[in-house]
Amino acid sequence: MSKRDRGRRMHGARVATAAAALAASMAAAAHHSIGAVYLSRQQSIEGVVAEFQFVNPHPFVIVTVDADGQSWRLEMDNRFELAEIGMTSETLKPGDRVVVSGSVGRTVPRTLYIRQLDRPADGFRYEQVGSRPRVSTVPQ
Repeated sequence: MSKRDRGRRMHGARVATAAAALAASMAAAAHHSIGAVYLSRQQSIEGVVAEFQFVNPHPFVIVTVDADGQSWRLEMDNRFELAEIGMTSETLKPGDRVVVSGSVGRTVPRTLYIRQLDRPADGFRYEQVGSRPRVSTVPQ
């Protein structure tokens, strides 16, 4: 193999490596870490579910807060993990009264990443424990 052919091969390998690194960094940026979007500061709100969107990549709940009547957007863990623990698009319905605590959004006002959501009417509880979601029923 000539010196010129070796040089072309090396260049091709460098381009392939750079392309792979770029693709990996784009994938990492596309799926954000919770810490990049939400603060560690916790907040609790009480209100009524206005809407529940069981969508990819993260389902979210729109809640009208009792204290001021404003809407909050509350993000949950990924849809596939929620489905694995039995949640569906019917789990939360408009009109459900909920008490929620979670991490406040860094830049978008009135957003939370849900750490715990309770529906007192039937004792339903959703919580984010470590990196996995869990649902249970809390005695009333």
